[in-house]
Amino acid sequence: MTSRSRLPALLRAASRARARAYAPYSRFRVGAAVLAGGRIFAAGNVENSAYPLSVCAERNAVAMAVAAGYRRIDAVAVVAGEDRPAAPCGGCRQVLAEFSAPRTPVIYAASRGRSVTTDVGSLLPDAFGSEALRQAANAGARTTADVQRAAARVRRTRRGHPP
Repeated sequence: MTSRSRLPALLRAASRARARAYAPYSRFRVGAAVLAGGRIFAAGNVENSAYPLSVCAERNAVAMAVAAGYRRIDAVAVVAGEDRPAAPCGGCRQVLAEFSAPRTPVIYAASRGRSVTTDVGSLLPDAFGSEALRQAANAGARTTADVQRAAARVRRTRRGHPP
């Protein structure tokens, strides 16, 4: 069974997780499900009255998979919004890129059924990742600031810009 063929089951799991989300402040419930090692991990967003401490559904689902010992996400589903589907936020895109290949399928849907199917690489092109850190370290970076500057050079070069 392929990752893409599991997307309907992931959407159902994300929809169930959305119903259990804790969103008393925004009332914007989100459910997410990830497929890892053939298992589905689903979670809802969890808000906090101190807004920066809230955690998105996608990051909660990935954390559940990682806590279970998985390091590779094979597919992702998100259910949010009523009429218009809401794509993962930027932070969640980065977390998905950390644990997924660029071609990992992602489907995000509104609760009334409209959906968008894409992949992690399309959601976050030129994602910053461990390879950029390794290249920066191999380039002689010694401090955190050196690594960040070298990694930025790697990203610019990858996009076709001069270092």
